[in-house]
Amino acid sequence: GGSDARIIMGQDEKALIRLWQEKRGEVGPEDLSTNLIVQLGLVTEDLNRQWYERNTGNAIKDVQCRVKHPVIRFMAATLDGVVAGTGAVYEAKFMLPWSFSEEFAAEKYMAQLQHNMWVTNARMAALSIITGGGKWVEISIAADPLYQHLLLTAEKKFWRCVSLGEPPR
Repeated sequence: GGSDARIIMGQDEKALIRLWQEKRGEVGPEDLSTNLIVQLGLVTEDLNRQWYERNTGNAIKDVQCRVKHPVIRFMAATLDGVVAGTGAVYEAKFMLPWSFSEEFAAEKYMAQLQHNMWVTNARMAALSIITGGGKWVEISIAADPLYQHLLLTAEKKFWRCVSLGEPPR
């Protein structure tokens, strides 16, 4: 999924090994119930969607819809939603204000957004962010075929490691 894509394309080797172990069934899913930022994201997701709809005039459909890639069996995405009028992938996030910039946010979620666009064949993504400082930002991200190619290559290599039992690097 998209969250896995962030780990696969990231720099955190410990998280990559943990994801590999999870996909192999060696460890269970990470317990994020005590991660405050994750929990704030979960409890503000409905508010974020309502705020996005109110401020853009665009309705969100297919909330928390699980979609599988039509050809690549291991690729799937659980979408925060789809923008009804445009078909753009919708993603809701909560970020802390002191580490927030639009550039950082776009970079942080690029793998997830490009993955979700690839799975759904969408050309655009709408990243809706609420910061802890009471600010709301919408960032539009276009599908990037070069990035998606690199992402798909990395995901295929990762999945080969899962299948063969070889730790990823």
